[in-house]
Formats: sequence, C-alpha cells, structure tokens
Amino acid sequence: MPLGLYISVPFCRTKCTYCNFASDVFSRAVFERYISRVCSDIERAAKTADEAVTALDRAVDSIYLGGGTPTLLDTTQLERLFVTIRQNFDLQQDTEITVECAPGTLAPGVLENLQRCGVNRVSLGVQSFIDKEAASVGRLHKRDTVLCDIERLRSAGISNINLDLIAGLPHQTPESWDESLSEVIASGVPHASVYVLEVDEDSRLGRELIASGTKYHAHFVPDDELTADMYEHACNRFNAAGLRQYEISNFAHEGLESQHNLKYWTRQPYLGFGVDAHSMLLGSDDGVNAIRFASPESLEKYVAGGESIRNVVSRQEALEEEFFLGLRLIRGVDLRDIATKFGASAVSGFAENIAGFIADGLLARDGDVIRLTRRGRLVSNEVFAAFIGTPELQTPESR
Repeated sequence: MPLGLYISVPFCRTKCTYCNFASDVFSRAVFERYISRVCSDIERAAKTADEAVTALDRAVDSIYLGGGTPTLLDTTQLERLFVTIRQNFDLQQDTEITVECAPGTLAPGVLENLQRCGVNRVSLGVQSFIDKEAASVGRLHKRDTVLCDIERLRSAGISNINLDLIAGLPHQTPESWDESLSEVIASGVPHASVYVLEVDEDSRLGRELIASGTKYHAHFVPDDELTADMYEHACNRFNAAGLRQYEISNFAHEGLESQHNLKYWTRQPYLGFGVDAHSMLLGSDDGVNAIRFASPESLEKYVAGGESIRNVVSRQEALEEEFFLGLRLIRGVDLRDIATKFGASAVSGFAENIAGFIADGLLARDGDVIRLTRRGRLVSNEVFAAFIGTPELQTPESR
C-alpha cells in the first residue's frame, strides 16, 4: 500500500495567538541544521522500519509539507528536501504534493521553486477574510493578499487550492463570518477547511480565555453557542455551493478531497519527518496491528538528535481507532467492515454505546453504517471518548 509522507517545517514569520502547534519564530541560522536532520531521517526510513520489524513500501502517493510556514525555506533547502525524498522513495505518477503557505509568502522565486519541486496542491492559512479579525490573532496578511495569491497560483498552473478558516476568532460576528464564507465560495477554490477555535493551555489565546483575561483580544471571542452556530452555517453554505463536506472540518468538490489527510482517517500507512511529526506503519506480526512513531516535540531536542518514541498498536487499539477516526468522515463507519476485520464481538461490544448515542441524537444508523449527526459533530470528542478503553477483544482462542 503506497505511503503518505509528512514533512514538518516549524518555522513561522510570527506566532499566531491561537496556535497550539510545535511551531514558532526561529533564527534562520537553525534552518540548515534542521533540514539536514530531516533529510537524514528520510534516508534512514527503511532502516527505522526494519528495526521496528515492519514493512516499508517505497511507493508514495501523497506528500504534505506543513508547519509552520514551509515557504520560509530558501530555494536550496526546499529542493534538497524533494531531492532526498525522490532518492529514497518511488513517487507515483499522480502523487498529490501539498505545501502549506501563509498568504503573502509566495514571492515569484518561491512560486517557481514550488513548481520545480512538483508541488500540485497548496493550502493557504487564511483563517479570516476580515482584516481586523486576522490581525487580532497575529496574521500578517490582508484580504487582498489572499485573493492575489490565489490568482498567482492559478497562473502558475496550481489550481488545487485549499483555504483554511477558523470559527470563533476575536471580533467575529455572524455577519463577518458569512462574509468570509462568501469570499471562499466566490474564489472558486475546490477545497476548504473550517476549524473551531481550540481553547486549551497550549496557545496564548487559549490560556487567556481560560483565565478570563483580555490579552490577545480574548474578551472579543464569540461564546461557544455562537461559534457552534457559525460552524453549522459554514456546513450549510459550503454544501449548497458544491463544496461537499466529507470530514468534520473539510469540504471539497467531488474528487478533490485531500488524499493525504484521508490516509490518517482511514488508517493507511504514512511517515512523518521533523519536529512533532507522527508516523504509522502497518504491523507484520499477528499481535501487532501497527507501529506508531512520534518525533521530539521541541526543535532543540530534534536538531540535537533526539530519538522518536515508538508505540505498538494492538488489535484492541486498532479497533478503537477504526471507530473514532472513521467517524470523523461523513460517510461514517461500516460495522460489517469492523466485524470482518476484528470479529463479530468487536461490534457487539460497542452495541450499548452506539444505541445510546443514537437515542441522544449524536449518531445516526443506516443499515450497517453509523455516522455522526450534525449535532454529533459539534460534540464529536464526547462520542469518540466512548470508543476508547473498551473491554478487550476476544481472541480467536477464547471465542
């Protein structure tokens, strides 16, 4: 089964207040050391898989450079990454190659470099088309910057474009949110992502909200009910405009879904390289469903040679993942597939939870397929938690 490759590039021009990723503003002096470490890890990928006693397919059909802002790398650094990838893996003819870009970083030289590297999909971190909202969380672009970048990408032959939006930003109102949605639809891009602002201690804005403070415009953040309404409004508008919702946060024209992200939700193998990058390779042992790897979360530890943490995924954990990852998809989870992979007891073990969520209006069932309802998507973490830490699967010997 072809792999997906993820390359973490944690470098930013500025750290957005809502961001809880392992990215930040770093001196360019560390860029070259970082790329050297990433390339070394790519070159060692086969050995790493061999040490984990699992198979590594050299075939690759998706590559995703995320961050951070990968377009901050200079020409030689970006090209070195792609040369190393091509030397160690076999890219399929139709490989989807995505690069995340901050609006305003696509200078002519950068765009030409993306073309040379074979990039055919770009994800722009817009977050809001309202300049005041974008500025309030540390974004450096304006609406016109985004629209200009979209046109320049298309002129360069890259029309597979995703735009990210966040519901719940400071100063956001139903009217301003609708304006951002209208801009996405009018742009004609084939893919959009809508995320709900996360409130946790891993971001400056999140910590301020928890503390009921006013820094970072926290007192202008919409309440949970209004944010939920904005998310639902986005679902309605995008679906009506032909951007079909296929996952909790993602919408696309038919056939232009993110092939890389689908690997995560359908438990296909992928390798991640760089700070806080994650990997999953399928196991080759009956007792091991998969092997997961996680790189160091800090740039300092990673560049200094920190090793990845390796975890074995058991059949039980794989079953749980089949449910809580599969339920992210609008198509839902087919219980017949679960029974085929894990046995009939795997389905019966969840029967009570499934029935309860159906009664509460959080899950819907159509034959053997269960899926989250609109309401269920708003509290999806509550549903997912019920499929974790369940009674152990019966082994063939115990049935």
